[in-house]
Amino acid sequence: MAKDSPKEVLQPVDDAVRAEVRRMIAEARHAALATLQPGSGHPLVSRVGLATLEDGAPLIFVSALAAHTGALLADARCSLLVGMPGKGDPLAHPRVSILCKAAIMENGPDMAVARARYLAAHPKAKLYIDLPDFRFFKLMPLEASFNGGFGRASRLTSADLLSD
Repeated sequence: MAKDSPKEVLQPVDDAVRAEVRRMIAEARHAALATLQPGSGHPLVSRVGLATLEDGAPLIFVSALAAHTGALLADARCSLLVGMPGKGDPLAHPRVSILCKAAIMENGPDMAVARARYLAAHPKAKLYIDLPDFRFFKLMPLEASFNGGFGRASRLTSADLLSD
């Protein structure tokens, strides 16, 4: 007796899904960042402040004192979870998990844009933005898993997440 093949549960990505996910990322002020701990390779999750660059790429600003900074410097692979639970079941609220590759941002015109965009999202960061141990990382999305609540799930590509 042959088993039925599993039913496809992911929905196709359309403009509405792209817009919802891009908006979620652009409006988020923090996210959960998962990195790989140097040496052991164990997952390490922490909360980070979040902004976006002009193309929609996530931007984080982190201290060298934070464990996730050392992890990103050792292995650029990371994942970002964006979404805010509201009242009721936290699994009923939209969220997106994004597989990324982190890149340290160097001084230059892009850094000025990153700084301005981060400060626009986090005005209180002005207190520590010039401390020498802090760095900007651009998180380049590779793919994402969107869960829009019960019965709404899609897999997105990097192109779905970034704008021109």
